[in-house]
Amino acid sequence: MPTVQSVVLVTLLLLALLAVALTATLLRRSRRSAAAHALSLQQELTRLQQARAELERTSYTDPLTGVWNYRYLQLSLDREIARCARQPHPDGADRLAVLLLEIEGFAEIRREHGYQRGGAVLRDLAQRLAMEVREADVFGRYGGEEFLILLPDTDAAGAEHVAERLRWTVRRHPLALPSVPVPAEESGAAPVNGLSAAVGIAVLPRDGGHAALLLRAADRALAAARESAPSPSGDGPPEQECDLTMKAEGWA
Repeated sequence: MPTVQSVVLVTLLLLALLAVALTATLLRRSRRSAAAHALSLQQELTRLQQARAELERTSYTDPLTGVWNYRYLQLSLDREIARCARQPHPDGADRLAVLLLEIEGFAEIRREHGYQRGGAVLRDLAQRLAMEVREADVFGRYGGEEFLILLPDTDAAGAEHVAERLRWTVRRHPLALPSVPVPAEESGAAPVNGLSAAVGIAVLPRDGGHAALLLRAADRALAAARESAPSPSGDGPPEQECDLTMKAEGWA
């Protein structure tokens, strides 16, 4: 017959095994709970990061046109100037071009169709113009019907090619307006939409080494361009020729 001592030992062993099993079960549950909690925290972190990115993007986006706003343009211009300063070119060649573009003709659109329709037209045109620059370039609304374009690693000749492309787009882009006749040019070229654009160009380092000087030079160039701007139906290079020129320069 088993003695009392052996019975006690067996009982203690069973209790110990039960305790081990219970501890293992609790550990597995704790690990699963910790893994689920870690996953939940990671998902929440991802959500917060996405919300922050969206908030930051919204804070840098012009609410009317959907392109970059004045604040983002300032930061981008400072960043590009700093980049050029860190990587100076030995021969002093142009490292950055700044284009200040002003669209003319919106007063008539607002007067005839109202501010809401005029704003929709401006947004559509701004989105189209933004597609005419490279991914590395920065296109944003400077204010009113003025837009600023930053062209890294671009000289004055390349900037003029881009400016002509943008002016051409402003004149030729179809406007979503009801019952608006679209006159054709006297030369028989593609019809125009009644809008025109003047562009002022400044380049670094020729026109200045910091943002204020470049913007001042671009503004002066824009004022001069306004004085000598042709009418919206003025002669211009054929669209195919313009496209080929842009492709040759690496802009298309």
